[in-house]
Amino acid sequence: MTTPPRRRLSAAEAAASLPGPGGARFRQLMTHGSLEVEIYAPRGSDPQQPHARDELYLVVSGTGHYVSAAGRQPFGPGDLLFAAAGETHRFEDFSDDLVTWVLFYGPDGGHGDEPDWSLP
Repeated sequence: MTTPPRRRLSAAEAAASLPGPGGARFRQLMTHGSLEVEIYAPRGSDPQQPHARDELYLVVSGTGHYVSAAGRQPFGPGDLLFAAAGETHRFEDFSDDLVTWVLFYGPDGGHGDEPDWSLP
């Protein structure tokens, strides 16, 4: 009997897989086409560098400030944050419980434009 494909992963399960190998505060969880899904939970500081592809963060828990080309903005659980490919971005002044889903997508170099948000 074959095991059915996994179609669900909770944020709690994903966060429990951290730290990853070598103490990494992120872990790749899924790939499908150009989509790559990770869990990210920095502690103390956010050392990340710009990435080759566009990305979205969906905040699971925690609060703080997200710094990007759009400026410094507060964030909290449920917020969706965008970082364009190659853009410097980071989390600052964040709480110890910060956990985010990270979704990388599209081609290297990104789509080259801002996303079309339906809401103001």
